[in-house]
Amino acid sequence: MGRLWDKYMGTRHPDSGVTPIPTMELRTALLALNGTGVPFGVRDAGASGSDLLAEWRVLEPATGSGASRRQVERTLKIWMRMLPGERVVRAMDEQWSVTRAGNPPGLTVGRERGRGPMRSVHKEWTFEKGPDGRRHKVESFSLDTRDMKNPLRDTVTGAGWTWRGVHRL
Repeated sequence: MGRLWDKYMGTRHPDSGVTPIPTMELRTALLALNGTGVPFGVRDAGASGSDLLAEWRVLEPATGSGASRRQVERTLKIWMRMLPGERVVRAMDEQWSVTRAGNPPGLTVGRERGRGPMRSVHKEWTFEKGPDGRRHKVESFSLDTRDMKNPLRDTVTGAGWTWRGVHRL
């Protein structure tokens, strides 16, 4: 059951032979992801019980018009706590979404919050007229949580540490 649970939670171990780096170097490497073109930011988590927080805010395209216009704002967070004695980073995923209505969007009509492993891909397409005069399906919006999690997890495992997904820090 332990291996199955680890797989579900997204636990990854470093490759064999990788020498673990010190805690402060790993922290610096995770904070250095900020300037590399990733769609999220990593910062100090403050007094929240974790060490670092990766946060990604996404505003999905609006649908509808007038009073029936809806727009969803998603906030994806990964809280990270480093355990130097075990060389483990415990990571808890959290997702918030707020649906707003109206034009401009002001009235909140729905809120959702979830905690646990984030694995979602959300895509939207539109049809546009191509050069040949025919309609073509074109991707207009894409959100893949792997774009956030993979760089963090790769940095941790590349540093010789284990990435362990958890429900509570």
